[in-house]
Amino acid sequence: MSVSVTKLDNGLNVVTESMPHLESAAMGVWVKAGSRDENQNQHGIAHLLEHMAFKGTANRTARQIAEQIENVGGDVNAATSVETTAYYARVLGEDVPLAADILYDILANSTFDDEELVREKHVILQEIGASQDMPDDLVMDMFQKSAFGDQALGRSILGTPKTVEQFEPDDIKTYLDSHYHGPNMVLAAAGSVDHDALVRQAEETFANFQSELPEPAKTAEYVGGEEIIERDFMEAQMILGFEGRAYHVRDFYASQLLASILGGGMSSRLFQEVREKRGLCYSVYAFHWGFSDTGVFGIHAATGADDLQELLPVILDELKRAGDNITQEELDRARAQVRAGLMMSMESPTARAGQIARQLLLFGREIPNEELMERLNALSTERIRDLAGRMFSENAATLTAIGPVKNMARLSETGLNLGLKPANAAE
Repeated sequence: MSVSVTKLDNGLNVVTESMPHLESAAMGVWVKAGSRDENQNQHGIAHLLEHMAFKGTANRTARQIAEQIENVGGDVNAATSVETTAYYARVLGEDVPLAADILYDILANSTFDDEELVREKHVILQEIGASQDMPDDLVMDMFQKSAFGDQALGRSILGTPKTVEQFEPDDIKTYLDSHYHGPNMVLAAAGSVDHDALVRQAEETFANFQSELPEPAKTAEYVGGEEIIERDFMEAQMILGFEGRAYHVRDFYASQLLASILGGGMSSRLFQEVREKRGLCYSVYAFHWGFSDTGVFGIHAATGADDLQELLPVILDELKRAGDNITQEELDRARAQVRAGLMMSMESPTARAGQIARQLLLFGREIPNEELMERLNALSTERIRDLAGRMFSENAATLTAIGPVKNMARLSETGLNLGLKPANAAE
């Protein structure tokens, strides 16, 4: 398997990884523009654009888009995240040109028909409504809002009923024209794909996107805070978090390993202490999300009302212990989990296309797995302990919870000397 990259004159990268043993290919267009690139009056428009891209172009109706890709046994979809939006397809190798043409068509020639927009806004309003019935989604939105306040990074990807209802076709086109530029885009494919043929096709189509670099998103600032909402749910959902590390900073990979050690599986510290030993919850895990200029480190737990009072102090105690003692065995296990994930992704064309596309958008180049493992192997237990000590003591905490949370301990009530600040505490 080999990765080939060609940059078009307008700055758009075409990247492929040939997997000769496969008969199919995964491909897509990844755009370095997501919910954090929205102005306040655009809240939810990145996600709405992703939906509307499939609702008809100057060359195809919405039905024709679906039928043409499914007539060859393929499928097409899209996803919006905080910093990127992806439009992707899975087809047999012989149908890569068709998939590439459809992806270009929906991004360059969408009509944003008024009637289709009315219908799709209604679909998204249903999606927003459904998320309100999902406690784990709600608590995550609350967490982002508390961690980043009234910044784009703190707003939900879906938008609100009020913001979504107000959008007109011209609003969507303005957002697309402002952010979907060549230097901000990657056309990626993995599997049964001919790099040179895809480049030739891209030169006739994707080269039409603007060559100017779009205006960058505003720099985000982690602030921290606390929001506890009592709701008549069967279970309580909580997230405790801290400022994480951006993709490009020294401690990014150490943060990934720390999250794995604390809550990355059944052998992790939190799972063993909180669930297996004490039985305080049925679900607990840790995560670290890196963004281009900041990040968040969080611990999510779901439990019943009776165990909430004890749950937060126990989690905090585990975080304190991480700054004092992390074993070589734990570090080796976390590295093995990352390595296995990397190796398994090499077997999936969908995973590989997305991986190399995001690497080009974020780092400007493909990063070989060997290089990633070298960075991880260079990390010591002392380095991870030092990071834990600083991460959990030097920054304001973020705590969000929803459900039967009347008896839940607040940050200001824990009594633990971890430097954690109560909600809205002064810096």
